[in-house]
Amino acid sequence: MAGTPAMTASLLDVLDGTRRDPPPVWLMRQAGRYLPEYRALREKAGGFLQLVLDPGAAAEVTLQPIRRFGFDAAILFSDILVVPWAMGQDLSFAAGEGPVLKPALKDAPIPMALMAMETKAEKLAPIIETVRRVRAGLAPDKALIGFVGGPWTVATYMLAGEGGHVEVARLAALKDPFAFRMLIDRITNVTAGYLAAQIAAGAHAVKIFDSWAGALSPTEFERWVVRPTQQIVATIGHLAPVIGFPRGAGSRLAAYARETGVRAVALDESATPEGLPEDLPVQGNLDPLALLAGGDALDRELDAVLARFAGRPHILNLGHGIDKETPIAHVEQLMRRLHR
Repeated sequence: MAGTPAMTASLLDVLDGTRRDPPPVWLMRQAGRYLPEYRALREKAGGFLQLVLDPGAAAEVTLQPIRRFGFDAAILFSDILVVPWAMGQDLSFAAGEGPVLKPALKDAPIPMALMAMETKAEKLAPIIETVRRVRAGLAPDKALIGFVGGPWTVATYMLAGEGGHVEVARLAALKDPFAFRMLIDRITNVTAGYLAAQIAAGAHAVKIFDSWAGALSPTEFERWVVRPTQQIVATIGHLAPVIGFPRGAGSRLAAYARETGVRAVALDESATPEGLPEDLPVQGNLDPLALLAGGDALDRELDAVLARFAGRPHILNLGHGIDKETPIAHVEQLMRRLHR
């Protein structure tokens, strides 16, 4: 009943299959460099990883966009690469160059590399504390989303030692699928445990970002994206709703949704809901460039997205992360038009 202490976040209603008008909204990378308050806090922290591992600062960053824009959900401020870091790789973030993992697993046979690595889940304890602090600071009508990278996407970073070299992982999987399966299984097990800890600490829902899913052939997609996600959902899906984001999956989205058992599917800006069950909650898929452009372009794109998902459970979001150059005024425009 509206107005009672038992009120729930509208995003959770949608994940349960209820359509809300207007739809609940949050934005990928909503806590980030486009916000001056974030930039000030990151400079004070001394670096990205230091910020992620400071529960007080990370909780503040997570809550900043909720205070400024009134989004319906906060997403944990962290990074997908804390999982390989907890598994034993060194992790650093070089200014202007992105993340670096050492040693890169491509430099040794995968079984030997895994034998040399020791998983220490306790390294993730500061991030779990961040979840607790954010949950304590959220109003009851706001949801908290935890997240991880999909095992396939995480493996691409672990093998290359950096991002943007997905062919390194594809080649390793083709040459020795048994060894690559060992790596995927290790990542999957650590990921499931990490998500369970996030949920226990207060995350209402969790999201699996498989940003490089679209680089795979149909057979590889089934093997390295669908099956690991299916295993994660089987392990923790009864604890909280799972949102799956196989970026670039295209026509494979329906099979992904059906076979993995995720509660909702996030769509990138190139995807459409055709072929997905009409009662399946979907998230997306405003073009981040439309938000960057603002003005009439943003209004037209938002109207098109709302029309695209009319009549089904929908969470409004971007097709990918918010661009760091996005003016705050454009986000405010989005919120005004959504709630007009």
